[in-house]
Amino acid sequence: MGNSRSGCPINLTVEVIGDKWSMIIIRGIMFDGKRHFRELLNAEEKIASNILTDRLSMLEREGIITKRPDPDHKQKYIYSLTAAGIDLLPLMVEIGAWSLKHRNVDQAKGEHAEMLVKGGKELQKEIRKNLMKEHLS
Repeated sequence: MGNSRSGCPINLTVEVIGDKWSMIIIRGIMFDGKRHFRELLNAEEKIASNILTDRLSMLEREGIITKRPDPDHKQKYIYSLTAAGIDLLPLMVEIGAWSLKHRNVDQAKGEHAEMLVKGGKELQKEIRKNLMKEHLS
């Protein structure tokens, strides 16, 4: 449990991914193929660079992402999901499904979420396989 407020499973998850910036970063890496700091910084939600740095460090410390030097550019790092990060896929899909049902989602932006929801477990299995291949090899 470490420094957590309680051993409650929901609390333990919220302490890691419960702020909006962590979820936006995970979304960017998982669904948008963003792997570099600058790509994540340029998300439409306009995260500040100091907050992005802080959240990336926290997500790495918590075992959700890893960071390795970019072999093509000495000053860049490549961020990847860990197995624990990839395991967040069903949660991310369900959050999108909830939003589609209860919020006024932009139609163009909601298409990806709708496709994920309609694809069900079979599509998630395929996406998971692709994420593992891309991030863990």
